[in-house]
Amino acid sequence: MTPLRIVWVKVGGLWPPNTGGRLRSLHMIDELSRRHRVRVVTTHHPATGDDGLTARLSACEAIDSLPYAPAKQGAAGFVFDMARSWTTRYPADLWRWRVPAVREVVRRRLADADVCVADFLVAVPNLPARIAPPVVLFEHNVEHVIWRRLCELETRPWRRAPLALEWRKMRAYEARACRWADLTVAVSEADRGLLRQLAPDADVRAIPTGVDTAYFHPNGTGEAPAALVFTGSMDWYPNEDAMLYFIASVLPEIRRRVPDVSMAVVGRDPSARLRAAGAAAGVRVTGTASDVRPHIAEATVYVVPLRIGGGTRLKIFEALSMGKAVVSTRVGAEGLPIVSGQHFIEADGANGFAEAVVELLRDGDRRRALGLAGRQLIEEGYSWGHVASEFERQCAELVSRHAR
Repeated sequence: MTPLRIVWVKVGGLWPPNTGGRLRSLHMIDELSRRHRVRVVTTHHPATGDDGLTARLSACEAIDSLPYAPAKQGAAGFVFDMARSWTTRYPADLWRWRVPAVREVVRRRLADADVCVADFLVAVPNLPARIAPPVVLFEHNVEHVIWRRLCELETRPWRRAPLALEWRKMRAYEARACRWADLTVAVSEADRGLLRQLAPDADVRAIPTGVDTAYFHPNGTGEAPAALVFTGSMDWYPNEDAMLYFIASVLPEIRRRVPDVSMAVVGRDPSARLRAAGAAAGVRVTGTASDVRPHIAEATVYVVPLRIGGGTRLKIFEALSMGKAVVSTRVGAEGLPIVSGQHFIEADGANGFAEAVVELLRDGDRRRALGLAGRQLIEEGYSWGHVASEFERQCAELVSRHAR
């Protein structure tokens, strides 16, 4: 295959690799840059810099990382952004991520590119309206679904009303972006179906997510007795919502039947609200962890009680790759090529989720069988090498079609 000249646009940063989206993007870029000429245009927080990114992506032809951070957003800030974006086509969450300096660098980098990858929907407002090379929209999530679920779970009318407007505006923008892109890549067949329904005339393909099977592997660490764990960026609202829900509604029922059960919430930037809830319930909230593997390794059961979300969940693939028994809600495992009862246990509702966790805590043979099946599944088809090869094939075919 002739090496492609790829411009990869990722607004919101790639470094440090502390979110599922960043990890997925870094692995994909790393794999592609070994065989193609990849130029990355991204942003970094002015306070943290991007130290380590160049070394991590040393095979890239060029990396342009520009300092940018939108204002910290609370409820008032969200309403303010909505007001500013009211007369535009942009949802508030995309309005705040328009970076003129990024758009200018992208314009220059595209001059002799074969293909442009818009990494996440938020990259699209930072691309020129008219682009010569074909565009791949890499949709890690179906964004409007996340916002719709946020709205559905919100009980406060003063919050629900702006969320209702935001998710509808996001749906309209997402539909336009899928139609505008030459190819949209979803990270699951479930997401592909949603995007095809949203934009029937768009070319949407599904490429699964992956995991670093050499990094996340069973390491022989013994399980702690009756230990539960959840890992994820705790400044991502769906993760915080999942943990607040679990602590308040699920954990008490588990403790009623397994009194000595412990729970660890592992991930960056937990809110004061989550820390307080954890402290009151005797739950360990660790904050940033440089390595999540020891926390996963010592857990008896890995729990994913998500009620909001989209895309694929790297956290589940990482747990399966380490041979762990996983209990997840339907939303938590949505889009993953895993079968309940074979690779994990699906359970919904507070009582149903608690029941599934308790059964696994009491059945070591069942935990081991699920862990072995999960690890085998990941090894056979979901390494980053497998996933990047399929992405590469789709890009090459698009470039070939575009050249005719």
